[in-house]
Amino acid sequence: MASAAVAVAPVVSDLVDFLNASPTAFHAVDEAKRRLKAAGFSQLSEREEWAGLQPGRKYFFTRNHSTIVAFAIGAKYAAGNGFHIIGAHTDSPSLKLKPVSKVTKGGYLEVGVQTYGGGLWYTWFDRDLTVAGRVIVREKKDGAVSYAHKLVRVQEPVMRIPTLAIHLDRNISSEGLKINNQNHLVPVLATSVKNEMQKLVAENGSESSESKNTKHHPLLLQLIAKEANCKPDEICDFELQLCDTQPSTVAGAMKEFIFSGRLDNLCMSFCSLKALIESTSSEESLAHESGVRMVALFDHEEVGSDSAQGAGSPAMLDALSRITGSFNSSNSRLLEKAIQRSFLVSADMAHALHPNYMDKHEENHQPKLHGGLVIKHNANQRYATNAVTAFIFREIAERHHLPIQDFVVRNDMGCGSTIGPILASGVGIRTVDIGAPQLSMHSIREMCAVDDIKHSYEHFKAYFEEFTELDSKVKVDC
Repeated sequence: MASAAVAVAPVVSDLVDFLNASPTAFHAVDEAKRRLKAAGFSQLSEREEWAGLQPGRKYFFTRNHSTIVAFAIGAKYAAGNGFHIIGAHTDSPSLKLKPVSKVTKGGYLEVGVQTYGGGLWYTWFDRDLTVAGRVIVREKKDGAVSYAHKLVRVQEPVMRIPTLAIHLDRNISSEGLKINNQNHLVPVLATSVKNEMQKLVAENGSESSESKNTKHHPLLLQLIAKEANCKPDEICDFELQLCDTQPSTVAGAMKEFIFSGRLDNLCMSFCSLKALIESTSSEESLAHESGVRMVALFDHEEVGSDSAQGAGSPAMLDALSRITGSFNSSNSRLLEKAIQRSFLVSADMAHALHPNYMDKHEENHQPKLHGGLVIKHNANQRYATNAVTAFIFREIAERHHLPIQDFVVRNDMGCGSTIGPILASGVGIRTVDIGAPQLSMHSIREMCAVDDIKHSYEHFKAYFEEFTELDSKVKVDC
C-alpha cells in the first residue's frame, strides 16, 4: 500500500528556498538583506553615524557584503542593557577561482581553483558544477567612471571535475582514492578544439578582452559578463567559486531529510534570522523588551575567522559599542556593563551519530537526527559552553517542550571549534555553543532532518522572546 503524503512544515520549505538562493556567502547576505527589508528592518552604513537609532526599531548592516548583523532594539532599552545574540556563519568549504585561473593542457580549457576550508574534496568529483560570486564592474555614465559590485550566478552546469577511470587506477580498491589537490582538483570548462570552432570569444565584440585580460579564459569571462550584464573588458576583478547545480530538496522515503550543500552553516544562519524576524514582527513584540535582540552572520569561519569581516574582527564589538553609544555617549563604561549583561548563542551545525561509524561517538554523547539542538561541551574550551550558559539554553527548551541533546568529542579524537570561543574571549560575553545535528558535514552534498529545522527555529525564537525574563532570575557573581 502506498504511503500517505507527508506534509512539509512551512519553515522547512522556507529554508530550502533560502539555500537555493544562496550559493555563496555573498548571495546568502543578499537574501538575508531582502528578507530583513521586507520585515521592516532599516539598513545602516558603518561609514556613517548611527545617531538616529530609536527604541522599538529594527536595523541591519553588512560588511564586505559577506557578513551581516541585524538587531532589534527593545522599546524599554537604555544604554548599558544587554544584547541577546545568535551568531552563525555564511561561508562553507568550496573551491574558489585563483587570481590567474587560465589553464590549458591536453587539449582542454581548465580553470585553476584553490581549496577554501576543510572540504571533503572527493565529493566534488563528477558533479555538475557552475560558478557564482561577485564581480567588480567598471561603469561609465556621462563621461564619469565608477565601479560597481555585482552578484553573479551562472545557472547551467559549465564545469566538471572528472574522476580517473578505474582501469587507469587499479589500486583504488585496495589503497583508496588519493587526491592531490593541486593536480586533480582542476575543473574542465571546454575543449580547445570546440572553443576555436565555435569562436565564442569573437561574439558580442569581446575579442578585446582577450588581449587585455590574459589571466582567465575569454570563454569564462564571457559567461560571467553575460550574468553581470556588462562587457568582458568591463570586468575589473571578481571573487568566484564553484557551486553544485543540483538544488536543495526535502528528501527521504518519509520526506524527513533535507539534502543540500552548505547546510553547515546556512541552516543555522537561516533559523536564527527567521527567529529574529518573527520575534519582532508585531508592534507589541518589542514593547516589553529592555535589551537588544541581534543576529550576527560572519564570513570566514571555515578558515579561522581572522579577517575584517570574520568573527575574529572587531565587527561584533563595534556594533555593540555604536549601539550603546548612540543612546548615551557621555558614559564610556556603559559598554562593559552591557557586555556583562549580554548572552551569545554560537550556532554551528553538529555531528549527528552515523549508523555506519558508531565508534566515532562516545556512548553517552550520540546526537541523533530529529533529536533537537545539540549543546556542545569541551573542557579545553574548543567550545565556550559552561554550566550556566548550558542551563539557560536548556531551560528555554524545557519551557517549550523542545528536545535537546549534549555532545562531547571522544578523548582520543581531535575537536573542532566555532566562533563561540573567539567571541567569548574577544568580547568577554557569556556564550553557549550549540547546533543542529547533521550528516556528511563539509561534503558538497550534506543532510539533516526536517524536524530539527523546526526545533531550531522555535528554540531560537523562544530565546529572543524570553531571555530577558529568564536571565533576571540567574544569580552568578553576586
